[in-house]
Amino acid sequence: MNKVEDLQAFVAVVEAGSFTAAAERLNAAKSAVSRRVAALEERLGVQLLRRTTRVLNLTETGRSFYERSAQILADLNEAEAAVQQEHGELRGTLRVALPLSFGVRHMCTPIAAFSKRHPNVEFDLDLNDRRIDLIEEGVDVALRIGRLQDSSYIARRLFDVRTVVCASPHYLSVHGEPKTPGDLLRHRCLVYSNLPDPNNWVYRDEDNNRRTIEVKSVMSASSGDFLANAAAHGMGLVMQPTFIASESIRRGNLVPVLTDYDWPASPAYAIYPPTRHLSYRVRAFIDFLAERFSDTPRWDRDCGLTTTRKETAT
Repeated sequence: MNKVEDLQAFVAVVEAGSFTAAAERLNAAKSAVSRRVAALEERLGVQLLRRTTRVLNLTETGRSFYERSAQILADLNEAEAAVQQEHGELRGTLRVALPLSFGVRHMCTPIAAFSKRHPNVEFDLDLNDRRIDLIEEGVDVALRIGRLQDSSYIARRLFDVRTVVCASPHYLSVHGEPKTPGDLLRHRCLVYSNLPDPNNWVYRDEDNNRRTIEVKSVMSASSGDFLANAAAHGMGLVMQPTFIASESIRRGNLVPVLTDYDWPASPAYAIYPPTRHLSYRVRAFIDFLAERFSDTPRWDRDCGLTTTRKETAT
């Protein structure tokens, strides 16, 4: 029997958690997958899997053999990808994790452009704000906004996510426009509850000194999109990432205020697990994103932000 196909069957069973799921992944009959794993164990003279009616577990030998087998298959795929790259062709699946709001609003266009350039690359996208374990969940690359907490990943900085304070024209006509951050104390504010201290808004003054103002919140929410909509409905002032606020500002539903002050900016990174070989398609995708975001993003231009400002803490 084909040794590579035996390894593929064994690795698929381990990663899928069952012979049935492995057969679906390999587009093969369950009986064929079972025969390959059994033949592999017979050839090696060891038990790799403990099978019960409900549970499938690796033996100690099986765990070691799985790690080696998975690396062998990864090296084989990488070798094939290298040959394809030499001929200008990328293939395979890119598993990418994206923040929900940013991904929905701003990643479809670059992904479509990359897909047009490399039509044989398939995307598997996870749009979610949770911090996932890239290795455990088999993700090739993730876009992260904010300072990185896990130093075990390799990161490439793509751009800065900047923020703007804004409100609806109706709110400002009724309550007046704040002229200094201190004026926020007299205003209704909407805050993003996923921040460590959502009521403390950080900014830098004209002398680049870091300041904090504790605002009075009339609403807190874990969705930036909801807060932007609430502000557009006249509920109060909101401090928003420009990639969310820009659309409402462009339409005239929100108006930036306190634009003479620097509000928080957070770096956005493409991160990926440290591996012996970074696949050509992952490297090509990260390079593509770096080029795509090299200029001032459109969402910053829509908010009237065209120059680089000093980064401040979120």
